[in-house]
Amino acid sequence: MKGKKRERILRILLKNPNGSLTQYGIAKKAGCSQPWAHDYLKNLEKKKLIKNTKVIDIPGLFSYWLEINKYPTYREYNIQNPIEFLKKTDLKYALTTYHAETLTQHYLFPSRIDIYIQEQDIEEWHKLLTKHGLVGKGNMRLLLDDEHVFYSNIKKEGLRLVSISQLILDLLREEGVAVEAAHMLMKREYHGAI
Repeated sequence: MKGKKRERILRILLKNPNGSLTQYGIAKKAGCSQPWAHDYLKNLEKKKLIKNTKVIDIPGLFSYWLEINKYPTYREYNIQNPIEFLKKTDLKYALTTYHAETLTQHYLFPSRIDIYIQEQDIEEWHKLLTKHGLVGKGNMRLLLDDEHVFYSNIKKEGLRLVSISQLILDLLREEGVAVEAAHMLMKREYHGAI
């Protein structure tokens, strides 16, 4: 859980990079103790990524996040009209990578649908997706990760997307042209700080 708490703090810092949150506020939002959050924030300060709770090196903080992040466990499916399918489901999800980027800045071709889901919903998703499609390498991935990936989600065009900071991380992890799209998003989102 320690790794996930670190990522929660990074997600919160990148959502609020101006230093407006207190250490206590960050700890509370991350679901960890204030002393642990304080020590971790001091560690980030030593790396010259933040000053108090203000992010002073946004690209550096993303690079650090990428270093400590492990690719989430996932399952793949192939279904017809996955976007229409997602618009109709009541199950909790957050769209990320290619399609989320397309809805956000219209740069990448949406070649695959990647969604984060809650771990406790995996069987329900599996039943639903096998009813409407096939299991195996396809056009849709279900990603299982810490529930905090749902922090500060965005709603757009009837779909639920991850936060911009989570989307940037996920695109950086994809490599290739997705990295280019991530840097474009980073410049747009943090225009005054890069």
